[in-house]
Amino acid sequence: MSKKIAFKTLGCRLNLYETDSVMSEFARAGYEIVDFNEQADAYVVNTCTVTNQGDHKSRQTISQAGRRNKEAVLVVTGCMVNNHKDKLDQNDRITYTIENDRKGSIFHLLDSHFRGEIIHPDELIQDRFAFGAAETSFHSRSLIKIQDGCDNFCTFCIVPHVRGRAESRSFEDIEKNIKEVLSYGYKEIILTGVNIGRYERDGLNFEGLVEKILEIPGDFRVRISSIEPEGFGKKLFKLFHHPKLTPHLHMCLQSGSEKILLKMRRQYTVNAFEKMVDRIKKEIPDFNFTTDIIVGFPGETEQDFKETCEVVERIGFSHIHTFKYSVRKGTRAERLPDQLSEKIKNERSAVIRDLADQHKRNYRSGFIGKTQTVYIEKIDSRGFAHGYGEHYIPVRIKVAKKTHVKEFQLVHITGIENSNDPKLIGTIPS
Repeated sequence: MSKKIAFKTLGCRLNLYETDSVMSEFARAGYEIVDFNEQADAYVVNTCTVTNQGDHKSRQTISQAGRRNKEAVLVVTGCMVNNHKDKLDQNDRITYTIENDRKGSIFHLLDSHFRGEIIHPDELIQDRFAFGAAETSFHSRSLIKIQDGCDNFCTFCIVPHVRGRAESRSFEDIEKNIKEVLSYGYKEIILTGVNIGRYERDGLNFEGLVEKILEIPGDFRVRISSIEPEGFGKKLFKLFHHPKLTPHLHMCLQSGSEKILLKMRRQYTVNAFEKMVDRIKKEIPDFNFTTDIIVGFPGETEQDFKETCEVVERIGFSHIHTFKYSVRKGTRAERLPDQLSEKIKNERSAVIRDLADQHKRNYRSGFIGKTQTVYIEKIDSRGFAHGYGEHYIPVRIKVAKKTHVKEFQLVHITGIENSNDPKLIGTIPS
């Protein structure tokens, strides 16, 4: 009888990619992948530590896994291990703690464990790119890791401490990964990493990498995940006219106040950010911009926050990930004066969320009467297909003909749902 393995991923898309890759190794070797809520012989928790909330959710998940089957092996990996390894090692319920640069060897560790060979995690190979193509996944789109680590050291951010310095993956490995997932039937790939705009390997920068990826033969499209505003130039703007590159960027603003951006040690200005947005929108008017905003950074005044709201209004982001500033030990911002209260952070967070909801509905409503090429991700029991259009807007489709997951469908948009996160409603022309 095959062993059962359950996985739980918290945090970013990079974590999702790495979990999918590790999970695929187990599936290929004959292990049974089960839901995290089921009884399993081993639980693998891929943690996040970017915020206090990430730490809390990670601890909660570890505790839940520990209670499900007290005889099961419990593996904890990810950024929380890099940040709090000593504390986690004191938890008797955890069998192994695996740091990020050894995460790709989890299969070897567990497979050896079940065969009676005990390996200490420190003996595992250190390789941040030791991840194969993910054939087994809980997702219909395929994540492709192109880069890891960050050298920016923003004052609020723990990521360089837990993910290490920036390192880029070779194009040969990326190309091989993409061709393999295309052979598995995936038709949308998402380029991911910690700071992907700073990709640099063998004379190839990020824009050059995207150009080469778009030249790979096949019926697929490419989506760029979260990117820093300073990570690209004019060439990328032109590449968005390529039919395989989706017209969407999640470009991290963090604050609309120049003063706060300086305190954060960000590598751009509000003015430069808006110029990039304006340039792309002039060429592609319905281009979709989404972003991250941090509220309540130390010293953020009412005027600073007002400036952030004004930028949000001017740009009209279709979605905003709103984060309340979270003190991270070891960062420069931890030592800054004028730390704000949770009350102020909550109030400002609510304001940004309200603005974001308004602009989300306005942006999505603009597609009514138009068409979207939707990548089908699931078909529910009521006969509706669900997926995302090229602009990264969720669409619900009444299926009128044979439709399959992992295929493109041209969809006529007829309306929008009345909900907090409204999907577009569409039909497939007969």
